[in-house]
This record gives sequence, C-alpha cells and structure tokens, in this order.
Amino acid sequence: MPIDFAVISWATFATFVIASLVLAITPGPAVVYILTRTVTQGRQAGLASVAGVALGNLGNALGASLGLAALLAVSAVAFSIVKFAGAAYLVWLGIQALRAKGRPDGAADAPRDAAARIFRDGFFVALLNPKTAIFFAAFLPQFIDPAHSALSQSLLFGALFVAVAGTTDTVWVMAASVAAPLLSRHESARRAGRYTTAGVYFGLGLFTAMGGARKGA
Repeated sequence: MPIDFAVISWATFATFVIASLVLAITPGPAVVYILTRTVTQGRQAGLASVAGVALGNLGNALGASLGLAALLAVSAVAFSIVKFAGAAYLVWLGIQALRAKGRPDGAADAPRDAAARIFRDGFFVALLNPKTAIFFAAFLPQFIDPAHSALSQSLLFGALFVAVAGTTDTVWVMAASVAAPLLSRHESARRAGRYTTAGVYFGLGLFTAMGGARKGA
C-alpha cells in the first residue's frame, strides 16, 4: 500500500522524531548487546550488530502493523513461545562466548563470514523479543491520524523509529569502539572480556525470560 506522506503533519512528524530519539538514546537490552559486541569484538562487529538489530526491529514493527502484536498481547502461549525462544538464543550466545578463545577485538582474526554471523545474531536477538512488537503496537497509534490509512502510517512511523534507533546505536558503537583497542592490550582484560560477554548474554537471556524491555533499541 503506497504511503501518502502528505497526510502526516510536520508537527506530528517532529513530535514523533523527538519522542523516538528520547526512547532510542535510553540504553536498553539491545543497546547493551550492541555495546558488548563492540567492546569485545570491535567496531565492525558492533556495526553488524546494529544492522541486524535494526532489521529485527523492523520485522517487529511490520508485525505490529499487521496485527502480530495484538496476537502476542492476547495469547499467553504465543507470547511465551517467542519470549523463551529469544531467551534460549541469548543463552546460546553466552555459551558460544565462553567457548571462544580469540581476542576481544576479534575482528582481525574473525573468519570471512563473521560479519554475516554477527548480523544474524543481532537480527534474531531483536526479532525474538515479543515486547518489541507490543511496544510498537502501543507507541505508534499515538501518532496515527484515524482519517487516513492506519497501516501505511504505522509502517512509515515504524521504519522511522528503526532509522532513529539505528542512528543512535551507531553513535554508541563509535563511542564504545574507542575502548576496544585499550582492552586488547592486556591479557587479563581479554580474559575478563570473554567472561563478561558471556555474563551479559546470560543476563539478557534471564531478563528476557523473567521480564521484558520497555523498548526494542
């Protein structure tokens, strides 16, 4: 369905961007995940994670627009299945981190397909968070004009939020990447980084299973 940008006022557009920016710069589980990837594996890994998380969030925004969020909100079984699948995936990432022997800035020694694998991980971490879809379902309607197509407007606002969050996440990556070379110079820091990474993934998995994020980025 084509999106008629003319139906959205500049005031609504500006208000949405400001609200999205405030939400996006507040660190949540996705930001913690991206920062962990950046500090332990370098800027390239962080940027790959940002791209994966953004695509996963876009999938949730699309799902919310098409009614997936409504299903997750009313079906405890569906919500639990997606939630625990996401938690299990994070725990698996933690196990993989414990088994890794490489440097925290592993970009230099990573295999050729490392960026694609990290992108995939970020995508599933974001996509398998049902509260992200519910967040979009609760947040986006506040800016939709009922006199025009709700679907086209929600798709536009969802994509815009993902773009704003992707931009702020990239800024986080650039800032965190400064610390990565400092950590790579010390053997004890490299070892601690591996355990810290695993601990973060385990913690995020527990957080996902027990509760939920208030936003997806």
